[in-house]
Amino acid sequence: MHTQSTASWQHPHVFLGADHARNERRAWLVVGLTAAMMVGEIIAGIAFGSMALLADGVHMATHAGALSIAALAYLYARRHAQDRRFTFGTGKVGELAGFSSAIILGVIALMIGVESVVRLANPIAISFDEAIAVAVLGLAVNLVSAWVLHGGHHGHDHGHDHGHDHGHDHGHDHGHDHGHDHGHGQGLHDHAHAGHDHGHHHHHHHHEDHNLRSAYLHVLTDALTSVLAIAGLLAGRIYGWVWMDPIMGVVGGVVISRWAWGLMRGAGAVLLDTVPDGRLVEDIRSRLEEDGDRIADLHLWRVGPGHMAAIVALVSDRPQPPDAYKAKLGDLEVISHLTVEVHLCPAHAAA
Repeated sequence: MHTQSTASWQHPHVFLGADHARNERRAWLVVGLTAAMMVGEIIAGIAFGSMALLADGVHMATHAGALSIAALAYLYARRHAQDRRFTFGTGKVGELAGFSSAIILGVIALMIGVESVVRLANPIAISFDEAIAVAVLGLAVNLVSAWVLHGGHHGHDHGHDHGHDHGHDHGHDHGHDHGHDHGHGQGLHDHAHAGHDHGHHHHHHHHEDHNLRSAYLHVLTDALTSVLAIAGLLAGRIYGWVWMDPIMGVVGGVVISRWAWGLMRGAGAVLLDTVPDGRLVEDIRSRLEEDGDRIADLHLWRVGPGHMAAIVALVSDRPQPPDAYKAKLGDLEVISHLTVEVHLCPAHAAA
């Protein structure tokens, strides 16, 4: 009869980013700035009869809504971090929010592009001074917002190695497996890992927060449209090039669509549990197979910013306890949840 409570063997599944709380505060602050700008422009537009102000106020409303998705995702992930309905926690809620925001960005890019083409074909009268003032004001708010968010976002669009290497190296293919010994990762930081001085140079992009990146891209999108609008409006006011305004809109639509696609690919890859780092897979393989053991199955996926989970099935002539294999990966801090399964080679089990 087991006298020790099973609670001592259980562990939490909270895989939120290291800067989750700080990024949540930043997101809500930017939502507040954007909403204040939106309300101010709409009120001023109605009071002064300015369609330019009113239109930009409505435009800011779409960004306030999109930024709210990011802020609410942080809130939801934090409040439900201990909810057992989520098998591996709520670390991927931000990825879902980022993917949704990427779709919104794509729609915005399409709308800007279509409207610009329409205006290029059918030019309308522009109140240059008023429109330039609105664009400058919007740019100022977006620069402040970008500064607020930049503290938690490094702006790097890291490449992802999505090679589907699941390590099916059945070096001991002798029929049936015997001697299953399951070990479940309970905090790898407790294991001393001697003899492996591996740097973490290829794990940096695993800390990228796609939710924060989506908020950052929304702010950059608005800033870009403001900069391009100012350039086009100045060209129209000074040189009479009215066509420059819609041309700048087309350019902005193309750039924003590229940003949206990159964000969609990054967040979508995490949501689909693609292998996040082929080099890390090879690192795990080399460590666990160094004593002649062979990996029969290996799964690696991301469960939150800076957190990965791994399931490894090993076949061995002289199987060790699962903790011995976990210790070999002990310094890979990016692996926050590890399950090791050890199988005795059938040929040796029958002997």
